[in-house]
Formats: sequence, structure tokens, C-alpha cells
Amino acid sequence: MNGASNSLRAAFSYCVQQVRSYDYHHYLCLLQLPPDMRKPAFALRAFNVETAKAMDVASDPKIGLMRLLWWQEAIDKLYSGKQINHPAALALSWVISEHKISKAWLKRSVEARIRDAQREADDIPENIEELEKYAEDTVSTLLYNTLQAGGIRSTMADHAASHIGKASGLVLLLKSLPYHCSRNRHYAYIPGKLAEKHGLLVREGGRSEIRLDPHSREGLCNVVFDIASVANVHLLKARELAGRVPMEAKPVMLQSVPAQVLLDSLRKVHFDVFDPRLQRGVLGVLPLWFQMKLKWYSWRGQY
Repeated sequence: MNGASNSLRAAFSYCVQQVRSYDYHHYLCLLQLPPDMRKPAFALRAFNVETAKAMDVASDPKIGLMRLLWWQEAIDKLYSGKQINHPAALALSWVISEHKISKAWLKRSVEARIRDAQREADDIPENIEELEKYAEDTVSTLLYNTLQAGGIRSTMADHAASHIGKASGLVLLLKSLPYHCSRNRHYAYIPGKLAEKHGLLVREGGRSEIRLDPHSREGLCNVVFDIASVANVHLLKARELAGRVPMEAKPVMLQSVPAQVLLDSLRKVHFDVFDPRLQRGVLGVLPLWFQMKLKWYSWRGQY
């Protein structure tokens, strides 16, 4: 029994460190949760970290895809009661057992990342709605499971979580554009209709291609502005629901704060995602300021 307890304790310690190392702004958000919600929240967020970085840490895209497929299979095994020798999987197994979280939402998340990893080089999303769906599948589902793990059953909370997840997913895709450009994956996150509207889409030999160079900087800023505007609308819709969201769900909704901070930082650099100021501190602001903003929203029971 002690051995199992020690293994589980080590697994949760691993989850906390993974979130702190790879998703620091959300690490700070999770610290605002009630103590009894933190363990499942960190396990879920660590699962997200593992799947989100699978393609980035792999030397070969095929290896990254194999990791995602491993997680897809791991979810089925965990729900059938099998143990997996991986700390994040062990922590997730505990959450599944103790809190009966939805398998469908976990599967939806990893399957969305698998589809993204399997994109062909010329597979450009047609419109922002495709990005919104990706954000819903990978981020909103995480919030649904977190609410579920906290024993919170509320349609209004789920609606707010949907909007917050979409806003968060969209702005984080924007922040990661410079990285994806360096790996020639910008095509996957710039909708074709917006690229065409702002002069980034080039058609040659029956193929469409998004080209980014120093001369297209203004067009890219306009694309970023359009996507950021959609994210901002989602935050506004989530806040319109605040009066009908149960108070116990408000700490989970604090994950709107990183999205708002990043939107504000993008506005300050005129939506230029290559501006180095976005990489400073936490999402472009001083860490202390970010933490104070979180505390302010938490203290007031807002998001």
C-alpha cells in the first residue's frame, strides 16, 4: 500500500512540475483552485502538456504521431482498469477512478491533436471556424473535465468553459505562430480565407500556399488581429454568463485571465506575433503583475 501511495505521490509531483515547466501561466491559474480540486486539475493539465508537446519534442514527426497514438490507446486502457507505467497516466488513472471524468472528452482532445499531426503540407484550414473547433476539442474539453472532477454540474459553467477554451486556444495558437513558422507549420493555423483576404495566399499550379516573408508582415498582423478579435468575442460571451455560473465554478474560469493578458499584449505590439516583447515575463507582462491580476479576479469571484 505504501509503495502505491508513494508512486501516486511521485506521479502528481511529476504532473505539477510538467505544468510548471511547460505551461507556467496555467500553473499559476491552478494554484487558485480549492485544494481538493488541484490534484485532478494538475493531472488533466499534465495530460494536455504531454499531448500538446508530443510533436514538438520529437526529432521525427512520425515519432511524435506515435506518442499521440500511444496516448489514444492509453486512455482506453485506463478506463478498462489497466495500469500504465507513466507518471501522467498514473495520475490520470486516479482521477478517472475517483472522479469518473468523461472518457469522450479525453479522447476528443488527443484525437484532435492526431488529426492536426496528420495534416499534409498543403492542408490549409478554410476558415476561423476550423481553428475554433480545434480550440474547443483541445482546450474546452480540458475545462469540462476539470469542472466534472470538481463535482460541478452546470450547463452555464459548461457554456462559459466552451467560450473560454475557444478564446484560450485561439490566442495560444497565435502566440505559437513564430515557432510553427520556424518548422514550416504556419499553414495549419492560418485560415485560407483570411490569408487570401490579407494577401498571404499564393496559388501556383492548382495548389494554394501561404507565404510569409518580410514583405508580408502587415498582412500577417491583420490576420492575427482578425483571429484575436474572434477570441475576444468568446471572452466577452463567457463573461456575459458570469452571473449564472455557480460560484464554485469561478476558479476554473480563471483560465480566461491568460487569454485576456495575451490579447492585451498583442494589442500593445500591434498584433505582431514576432515582436520579442511577447516572449518576456508571462505572456508579455511581468510575472508579478500577472499574479496580481489573477489574485484580483479570484478575490472578486470574477473571471
